Amino acid sequence: MNKQRRIILYGKSVILGTVGASLQHYPDLEIIRLSPPLPGAKELEMLAPEVIIFDIQAAQPDSAFSLLGTFPSLMLIGINPSTEQVFLWTGQHMSAISAQDLVQSIRSNAPTMG
Repeated sequence: MNKQRRIILYGKSVILGTVGASLQHYPDLEIIRLSPPLPGAKELEMLAPEVIIFDIQAAQPDSAFSLLGTFPSLMLIGINPSTEQVFLWTGQHMSAISAQDLVQSIRSNAPTMG
C-alpha cells in the first residue's frame, strides 16, 4: 500500500469544501482542514504537510510560503474559483483541472517532506 500524503486545506471557502469532498475519496490522501489563521511556520512544519491547498481569493498562507525555502518539495496549490485556475508553487500553471487531475498532480509531484 502507498504511503498517505498529508494534504492541508486552508480556509473555509466553498471551493475548498468542494475540493475536500472530492479528495476524501482517495485513501492515499490524508486531509486536514485548517481555518484561519494558519499556524506559524514552526507549527505548520510539525504538521508535516506535503501539500497545502488554499483559495487565492480568501486566504494567503504566508507561513506556508516561508516553508518553501526549507522544504522545496512542499507543494502549495492556490485555487482561484472565479477564473477556474489553479496555481502550483512549483513553477507550473494549470487551468480548469478536474479533481482527478489534482490528485494525479499531488501523487506525481509531492515527495515526502523531511
